[in-house]
Amino acid sequence: MSTQQRIVLASRSPRRIELLSRLGVEAEVVPADIDESPFVNEDPVAYVERLARAKATAVHERTHATVILAADTTVDINGEILGQPVDEHDMRRMLRLLSARTHRVHTGVAVLSNQGMASQVVTTLVTFHPVTDETLEWYIATGEPQGKAGSYAIQGLGGTLVERIRGSMSNVVGLPLKETAILLGLNPEILASDPD
Repeated sequence: MSTQQRIVLASRSPRRIELLSRLGVEAEVVPADIDESPFVNEDPVAYVERLARAKATAVHERTHATVILAADTTVDINGEILGQPVDEHDMRRMLRLLSARTHRVHTGVAVLSNQGMASQVVTTLVTFHPVTDETLEWYIATGEPQGKAGSYAIQGLGGTLVERIRGSMSNVVGLPLKETAILLGLNPEILASDPD
């Protein structure tokens, strides 16, 4: 696949759009708008891969595009899926859960093309500093936690809550660059000047 080939991105996430552009790919945005509720006792890794594949399928049924890229990211603390918060109370609950602990960020990536469906899950370990009540209220007041899995954005002010990460940074943002490039059949040399 050419880095200039236009593909459909089954997501309205500006973070995924920006990350995809770093791979030299121009994307047409067509959100999947599917039910993202986890199944009862669903494993977080299985959950993000299922959703990524479902998003790709849903957009393909509407557009019949040649290449569709879909992704889903979630935060996993001891097997509990932390999706997007429903309100400020939920933000406080999630951020207190993550405080001074290590959690996993999983992103499922799926590519649907004329070769069929291919998918992969990438996991990064993220450790938070202890989060004081003062810091918690300041961060919630910024509005940034809204719409973010686990109630934080590592590429924004939420990065101040993070002590360290082990693994792909772009995965935590929402699209693991190396694995996405491989799934799209891009030349891995394009990552040499833009390391993850």
